[in-house]
Amino acid sequence: MNQMLQEPHLQDAPEVKDSPEVNESSETIGRPPVPAHPRFAKPQRVAFVQSSWHREVVEECRIAFLDEIEARHIARAQIDLFEVPGSHAQLLAKTRRYTAIVAAGLVVDGGIYRHEFVADTVIKALMDVQLRTEVPVFSAVLTPQQFHESAAHFDFFRKHFATKGVEVAEACANTLLSLERLRGQVAAGIV
Repeated sequence: MNQMLQEPHLQDAPEVKDSPEVNESSETIGRPPVPAHPRFAKPQRVAFVQSSWHREVVEECRIAFLDEIEARHIARAQIDLFEVPGSHAQLLAKTRRYTAIVAAGLVVDGGIYRHEFVADTVIKALMDVQLRTEVPVFSAVLTPQQFHESAAHFDFFRKHFATKGVEVAEACANTLLSLERLRGQVAAGIV
């Protein structure tokens, strides 16, 4: 059953502003300045679909994604979070409610041949959704060849998913900005 994730702690989070005071104060305390990312002309709405398998590992991707996407001017209120047992990307894309969909999951299987099949199948399925619906679909799905239920593997994949969350947020925001510019050029008759 689909379950929309709730993040009540986000309501209490302070609002981040892009004022010069914020950037200057971060420099004075020894932190690097907050990078300036371009803003969108129109609101963007993104679906983040997270697998319920290995939730404690995959949630690192969601947390990092939300932090990075907000830094790129897509508000957390514009991100719908879903936790599902499998992929629901196509169903969400068909609603036409979302400008992008991000899928995150850890698919554990056995053996090298099975690993290659699963990885290939996941990527092809997400690409098919994108081609059929023209809604960009991004993958933060990992299909490791070997995964052991050990503390070392859990720690490794938590860190890896945190990195993937930042990377997929960057790819998502950059793609949406490019599409917004292209659509504007088409509307203006430039392209």
